[in-house]
Amino acid sequence: MSAEFDRLVAQFEQFQSKLKNVDEQFANLGQMQRQIADLEAVATSPDRSITVVAGPGGSVKDIKLTEAALAQQPQALSSALLSTLQQAVAEAARKQAGIVEEHVGDDMHLTDQVLETQAQLFGTSPEELRERTEEERPARRADADEVHDDYSQQSVLRSSDEQPPGTPPPSATGSQGDDFLRNLFSEDDR
Repeated sequence: MSAEFDRLVAQFEQFQSKLKNVDEQFANLGQMQRQIADLEAVATSPDRSITVVAGPGGSVKDIKLTEAALAQQPQALSSALLSTLQQAVAEAARKQAGIVEEHVGDDMHLTDQVLETQAQLFGTSPEELRERTEEERPARRADADEVHDDYSQQSVLRSSDEQPPGTPPPSATGSQGDDFLRNLFSEDDR
């Protein structure tokens, strides 16, 4: 009986550890969402006559044309505008991938995937795109300056509107360890 109880306690501690990891990941989601919503990438044409500002998901926030841009032939203006637009959207995608990796980890190598795809599309190398991205990336704030959302009153497993399940009926065939784990979070104990 003691060995079974020790095994159940070890499983419960492992479960708590996993919940803590999930809580830590969710705690940063609010900040990640704000950073993505505020994301902007600016690209300027080589002659500085066209500037495009792109946002998250490739959205175009602004396009600025100088008099020099308007003086170009329609085909040249169209080509320069499209090229500048592609650069801004690509930079926004790289920044967005970087923000996601910063908050949830780089296990998926999201930035690498974005860089490889863009390198193929633009006929350049992933290293060149990475250098360009790192030059434009702002310095990361110190941990003491970071503001974290407070999710302590929210459940990771269910929304606050849902009613918790009732206390399970007593087990006629289960062990004391099973009963302990079933009743661990009963509402009567809170």
